Amino acid sequence: MSMLTLGLLFAAATLLLMFSGTPIAFALGAVAVLFMALFMPASSLDTVTQNVYEEMSSITLLSIPLFILKGAAIGRSRAGQDLYAAMHVWMHKVPGGLGIANVFACALFAAMAGSSPATCSAIGSAGIPEMRKRGYSPGFAAGIIAAGGTLGILLPPSITMILYAVAAEQSLGRLFLAGIGPGVLLVALFAGYAVFNYRKEHGRAKLAFERNGTASALLDDEHFTVRQKFEMLPRVVPFVLLLIGVMVALYGGFATPSETAGLGGLLALLLIAVIYGVWRFRDVAPILTATIKESTMLMFIIGMSLLFSYVMSYLHISQSMAQWIVSLALSKWVLLAAILVLVIVLGFFLPPVSIILMTAPIFLPPLKAAGFDLIWFGILMTIVMETGLIHPPVGLNIFVIKNIAPDIPLSDIIWGVLPFVVLMLLAVVLICIVPGIATALPDLVMGAVPGKG
Repeated sequence: MSMLTLGLLFAAATLLLMFSGTPIAFALGAVAVLFMALFMPASSLDTVTQNVYEEMSSITLLSIPLFILKGAAIGRSRAGQDLYAAMHVWMHKVPGGLGIANVFACALFAAMAGSSPATCSAIGSAGIPEMRKRGYSPGFAAGIIAAGGTLGILLPPSITMILYAVAAEQSLGRLFLAGIGPGVLLVALFAGYAVFNYRKEHGRAKLAFERNGTASALLDDEHFTVRQKFEMLPRVVPFVLLLIGVMVALYGGFATPSETAGLGGLLALLLIAVIYGVWRFRDVAPILTATIKESTMLMFIIGMSLLFSYVMSYLHISQSMAQWIVSLALSKWVLLAAILVLVIVLGFFLPPVSIILMTAPIFLPPLKAAGFDLIWFGILMTIVMETGLIHPPVGLNIFVIKNIAPDIPLSDIIWGVLPFVVLMLLAVVLICIVPGIATALPDLVMGAVPGKG
């Protein structure tokens, strides 16, 4: 059987199982085992468990359940609502300050929790009702929270970046640092759009009031005293200090990623116990249960994906595909654009975890041969995958928002997120033009990589 036929059969079997509704982990595992039985030595089936165990025994992967514990502890407390409230109180005088407060609250919470859906849920449950009460359109209120939640897979500690670091065999610390500059860029773009949209909606409200006397909450002027502002800080500052402490420990070389994740998880549990009184077993049990469920699901997907990649490599499918891409002799930028477009298409159907683990063996060798920095590409790929969280048909964050605010029509939510999809793609273009947005900070902190393209 030719390599082309084998590759097409492999792809067809994978797509058939996935579109049949089979869970991703079972689909990937079943395809891998089937092709091992048909095209590999019979003895290879005896090593399935050994291969999965060896692939998952990476010390870097150990940090995933520990970061999930940290995120679950923070996400299931009132930390998100308190963080949002503090941002709102301090920024209410800025034009569009409520929208900007939501963006900043999403960014900080995403950096603390490392989860996109958790960020949408925690900040959105407080932010969306407050924005609507103050006259913002439902679509914009939903869109800015959904888009802000995507920062959870870009800002460290990001589970998605951990998986990319393992798949691409790159430094996790360098990858985390590379995400900070683009994360700040996206926050700035989102905040800028919040100001633009506020001026537009405020102008409409003012015109409506002048023409027919229609009042809008956007025209009301809120006021908070200095005392009220400082009263909001005690519940927020400890979590911000936790975030800073985790980053210092990781990037300062004081602890490994897994040690940092473990320390962050324990400190998060301690903080919610002290600040919110969450220390009884009945309070902590849901946090531990959610951590176990999410970690088990994610690790099972990782294990099956790595077995899937192993079979692709053994049968030379991934190598042949990579060689074929190189043989097309595309210019490096056309190659990059084609790969990113394919990632966008895959984002219509697959979550970021699956996209990374399934495509890394195929995409990374040609990109490396073309002279691209794989850390830099990892950031571009992450931002492109972020768009998959807020555009149809999957758009996980869209459905999280719909669950939070069921009275907002799904069409309004989709139209509300589209400007942010455009801003994310603009960020990708800017990072291509100015690579230092992603590479400057890791080069400064950890030193430049010799011979980096």
